[in-house]
Amino acid sequence: MTPLVRLAVALALTLGACTTPPAPPGPLTCDEMLFGAPNERTGLTAEQCAPRCACEGFAFEAPTYGPDDLAALRALTLLEPPALLAANPYDAPATRIDDEAVCAVVRPPGETTYTLRDYPSEADALADGAQPTHFGVCGLCSSLEDLAVYLEQPDLTDPVRACGLMFPRGPAEDHLACLRALGFTEPCAQIWYFNTLHTRERCLAPCVAALDEPYHLPDGSLNECILCDEVQSGPVFKAIAGRTRRNSGVASALCRPCREVRPLVHRY
Repeated sequence: MTPLVRLAVALALTLGACTTPPAPPGPLTCDEMLFGAPNERTGLTAEQCAPRCACEGFAFEAPTYGPDDLAALRALTLLEPPALLAANPYDAPATRIDDEAVCAVVRPPGETTYTLRDYPSEADALADGAQPTHFGVCGLCSSLEDLAVYLEQPDLTDPVRACGLMFPRGPAEDHLACLRALGFTEPCAQIWYFNTLHTRERCLAPCVAALDEPYHLPDGSLNECILCDEVQSGPVFKAIAGRTRRNSGVASALCRPCREVRPLVHRY
């Protein structure tokens, strides 16, 4: 080894010894931390997505709801349920979504019936003795019967898609009956039905390509089909359905950033 080479090696070793080691990763932000209940179709591990959030001062862990909890929800009867859709809501612009409003359960003590009422905020609902059931105004899926479906079936993507694949050209009655068999009320089944039709129209190519793909890519982002549905069909669905898993604090097989999750406990 020549003196010049020895000098170069020594200099490299010296510089390497002085290099500052990389800083350990900081806590995840609420955009990076994912909330959900991953299964084999999700494509993410329990380390990447879990039914809890702890980020930027926001801490929430979704409770576990058992058969008794679901039976209690289904034992309550909604007075004045929403009217059925008379037309496809995707043919008209969606109403604006108010993320700070809440849809709340109003239930007299000891009664097995309840009503749903909109409030400007969670604090307003609680001050009135009502219990928020989801954020955003009430819609076609706001009933506790539909909530029980969301809690009981963390993965609705495949079952709802299966109904669409089973009846690609109708008849509408059979497609809706398939959705009703999942447990949805008729109004809620309607908006899922129209959502399926709209997604098929706008997202057919990416959805065919991703039919057997995991819901998420390895980096946590949604696959092209579900992302297309989110962008093309999501706004109308949210406005008309009222309840979503995210705005109800319900973990699903689709993992969502914690920033989009609203913490609620569903025992009424």
